[in-house]
Formats: sequence, structure tokens, C-alpha cells
Amino acid sequence: MRTRRFLFWMVLAGLALRLAVLVWLYRGPQYAILAQFAFPSEMANVARAIASGEGLSSPFGAPTGPTALVAPVYPYLLAGVFRILGVLTMRSAVAILTLNSLFSALTCIPIFFLARRAFGGAASYAAAAAWMCFPYALFVPVNWLWETSLATLLLTVLVLLAMHLENSPSLRGWLGFGALWGLAALTSPVILAVLPLLAGWLCYRLRRKGTSWVGPAAASALVLMVCVAPWFVRNDRTFGRFVPFRSGFPLELRVGNSPETDVQWRSWLHPRESLGELHKYERLGEMAYMAEKRREALDFIAAHPGIFAWLTLKRILYVWTGVWSLSPRYLLAQPLDAVSIPISTVLTLLALAGLRRAFRAGNPAAWPLALTIFAVPLVYYITHADLRYRHPMDPFLLILASYAVVDYSQRRGAPVRAY
Repeated sequence: MRTRRFLFWMVLAGLALRLAVLVWLYRGPQYAILAQFAFPSEMANVARAIASGEGLSSPFGAPTGPTALVAPVYPYLLAGVFRILGVLTMRSAVAILTLNSLFSALTCIPIFFLARRAFGGAASYAAAAAWMCFPYALFVPVNWLWETSLATLLLTVLVLLAMHLENSPSLRGWLGFGALWGLAALTSPVILAVLPLLAGWLCYRLRRKGTSWVGPAAASALVLMVCVAPWFVRNDRTFGRFVPFRSGFPLELRVGNSPETDVQWRSWLHPRESLGELHKYERLGEMAYMAEKRREALDFIAAHPGIFAWLTLKRILYVWTGVWSLSPRYLLAQPLDAVSIPISTVLTLLALAGLRRAFRAGNPAAWPLALTIFAVPLVYYITHADLRYRHPMDPFLLILASYAVVDYSQRRGAPVRAY
């Protein structure tokens, strides 16, 4: 009962804080921005097309036909809100950002149980409380109309379920594991990078215990394939080729790599920002356009391997520390980096300290947490990084950081109260 009461108040307080940030961000004249959803996004444009009866199409606003640029779950969710509250209305904006905030606030529940399973009561209370007021978790839900908060919630639940299956394997649990991965894959395919590592760890642990896992794991994989198959079939019929989850990887690879090493994202190469690129996208169609972006990206990488390697190293540093450049000119143009750099760096250092302590203590939870935080950002190392992109790994960094702080306090003779 005490745990339930604590989590209830954490979710409620977390939601209230996120809504307070929403009100603060769009106060006064900025309130009108909500009618345009703060800034145009492919997700909002596709949702508008769905709500208008055009299906998944037109990611850049212009009527460009069917798309696979975004996975289907979140745009259909937005389209449902549009159908009820109006397409791109202020009421819809408030409702969607509130929904994002709820997803984010609810994430403290799997964070709590994951931390408790891994490190005990004190760390679990600390991690849940930290997530309630974590700056990125307050800012991301109300600043982007993307699936980030929902994907973060789903990934945290999936890692918790994997750790549960290690100790309490059941066919029902395995089937749920596969179905939830299917939902996650159709929400944010990038988090699938965690699946083979997490599933491999789980199967290895069960094999070490002598527990049957081949049949249940195969059934789980079958459920996952059944969940995603309709999307694959739709893409094959629409585009005449195999498009597994999203079509946009070549574009992301291209806009992240060019001779200009002082910027992360080349807006002049993206149809959302460049009228010339939009016209090219309209003329060629999505598949041919992406094929051209793939050729451009690979040609650049082949011709400039040193620049690509340097950009990759910069992206790795940015993901873990928030540092892209420390030049005053850059920081003046990116004022949020001055806040993000100390937060990201301290969180990373504390999380790595917690992970090191967990491995030294022989804690079996160290492996799934390590595999998750290192798998999530892999694709961004070669494309381009952003605060929003790394957000799904933040719950696990906070859990490890909370463990590091609690463990240090306890070893110093100042035990943290676990309620």
C-alpha cells in the first residue's frame, strides 16, 4: 500500500510539473504557437493526412502521396485526437502534449520496479523521485510532437519484463514480451537495437539456470512478427519493395554527414527545411528520393572517411555529454547546450559509476542495463544526434546514477531512507 501511494503521488506530481512547464513554455504571445504545434513536424503532417482520410502520407505538408517515413502507431494516435478535437487546433495541441506528459510521468512506475529489482528499495525510491523532476523528462514531452515519451515508457517496461522473465519465465510472459516489442517497433523502430542484445542476455541466463527457453522464445518472436507483418505488407503493396519499418534512414544519414563539421544537422539537405529538396522529393517520389540520399551519403563517406570518423566521434561525445562545440559562437547560437552539457555529463559520470559498482558486485542486473544504454544511441553515432533521440536511455542512466549515489551514501555511513 505504501508503494502504491508513493507511486501515485510521483505520477501525479510528475504530470503536474510537466504541465507547469507546458504552461510556462507557451505563456503570453507564445500561446499562439500551440496552434501550429510549436514547429512543423513530419509526425503532425502525417497525422493530419490520416485524419483527413488520406492515409499515411504527405510527411512534409505538401500532397506528396504515401509515406513510410514514420512508424504508424503514434501518427494514428495523433489522428485520433485530431478527429475529436480538430486538425492542428490549439485544443488538439494541448491534448497531445498533455498525453506526452502522461506517458512521461507514468514512466516512473517501471523505473521504480526496475530499480527495486536491480538494486533494492532505497535506489528505487531515489530513481522514481529523480525521474519525476528530471529536466529532460520535463522538457521533452511538451517540446516535441514525436513518439519519444511513449517509446521511452515502452522500452522501460520491456527491460523490466525481460528481468521478470529471467526469474519467472512463463509462456504468457513470453507472448506478452513479443507483443509489446511489436508495439514498440511500430512506435519507434530505433529501440529495436536493444532487442537482440536483451533477448540474447535473457536466453543465456535461462540456459545457465537450466530453464526451457527455446520454445517460448520462438513463440515470442512469432508474436512479434505477426504484429509487424501488416505494416510490412502495406509497405510492399504501396511501394513495390521491402520497407521493414521506416524509409528515412538514408535521409538521416545524409543530413548528418557533410564537410561542415561545425553543425550537427544540415537543414539545407532536408525536405522539411529546403524548398529545393521538397521539390526533388515530390518529383522523384519517396523511394527514389531515399535511394538518391543513400548514394549521396555513401559517396560522401567513401570520399571523406576522415571527416566521417571525426563527425562520428563528435556525435558519440554529444550523446553522452551534450558537448558538440565549446566555442562561444556555437554556444551563443545554441543556448540550451549550456544547460544540457553539465546535466548530461554529470548524469553519465554517475551512471557509469553505478554500472561499474554493479559489475564489481556481480549484480546480474548490470548486463541488461548496460546493453540497453549502449544499444539505444548506436544509429545516432553515424547519422545525427539530438537531445530527443537519446531520451529513451535516460531512465536507465537515472537508475544507475541513483544507485551510485545511494551506494556511496550507505558506504559512507549515511543510509538513505527507503520509506
